[in-house]
Amino acid sequence: MPKPITVLLTGVGSPGAPGVIKSLRAVKEYDFRIIGIDMNPHAAGQVMVDKFIIGPEAAEPDFVPRLIRLCSAENVDVILPLVSKELPRFAKCLHRFKKIGTVVSVSEYNRLMQVMNKGTLIHTLKKKGIPTPRSVIVNTVKGLRKALHDLGYPDHPVCFKPTVSDGSRGFRILDTQKNRLDPLFNEKPNSAYISDHELFRILSDCSVIPETIVMEYLPHEEYSIDLLARDGEVIVAIPRLREAIVNGISVKSTIVKEDDVIAYASRIVRELRLHGNIGVQICRDKDAQPKIIEINPRIQGTIVHCTAAGVNLPYLAVKLAKGIPIHSSELSVRWGTRMTRYWEEVFWSEEGLPIQPGI
Repeated sequence: MPKPITVLLTGVGSPGAPGVIKSLRAVKEYDFRIIGIDMNPHAAGQVMVDKFIIGPEAAEPDFVPRLIRLCSAENVDVILPLVSKELPRFAKCLHRFKKIGTVVSVSEYNRLMQVMNKGTLIHTLKKKGIPTPRSVIVNTVKGLRKALHDLGYPDHPVCFKPTVSDGSRGFRILDTQKNRLDPLFNEKPNSAYISDHELFRILSDCSVIPETIVMEYLPHEEYSIDLLARDGEVIVAIPRLREAIVNGISVKSTIVKEDDVIAYASRIVRELRLHGNIGVQICRDKDAQPKIIEINPRIQGTIVHCTAAGVNLPYLAVKLAKGIPIHSSELSVRWGTRMTRYWEEVFWSEEGLPIQPGI
């Protein structure tokens, strides 16, 4: 067996971390030593890694120095970041990690910053001639009200989201055709739908709001495309049709071979010269044409679905980082693979030690 590979996984308390760990554990060719960090001392992924460390927040001034010391002490080969806020910090300091023999799987800083802000992303893609949703950037309540109507509300549904946000945070849909009794009596209290009356009642004491992108609502199928790229060269692209979503996380999905979606997402990654694991979120518009919603320039939370379909993208990202050849047999997708997600628990003793309850 070749020498073990040490991987540092950040955000092991995130919903997607267990799937990434399972993907690495499934590899037969290499023995992975996985170090997990998270700010939460009871992060669920703690019980799945070989060593757990309570890690620093991305905004802390000593974030990079602390991780460099950790990587040096633990001989970390590759860092797979799962936390979006960490990405710019890592991207700015790739050379510092490289000096100690650690490769961070992240895009180069300037390319990364094109996609971290949704407004900048849409503007950049428009300039490159790539179809995007009609959109307006606003930062005032007055601008928000105008943008809604400029994009066709109330005759057509419109949605909005802060330009810098993670997951489904801040995402709302305004649709006058939506039966307001449905969310009230038949849905859990986390619906994305909101009325204009409720929206502007909430904002009644505000004049300035966080920078927000207001977009046409894309009414048809939603896809999350997991890609692996080498400086814009797409190695593989795998769309997941998102069939059920809870709090922004897929709980039911199917791996689908839809060539227009694959071509569209691949073009975006190629034009932006992104690197490593990349997630592209796409919906079909009223004419069934794919259009971008956002990009997650990191491992996505349901990437384990691709592993089940035959393509272990976290492992391939490690191979890419280490310069290990990727074989065509590792890129063979079992199209049609379906996933249903369920809850699972971990337990701790009063002293904070993981418990294996045997139940």
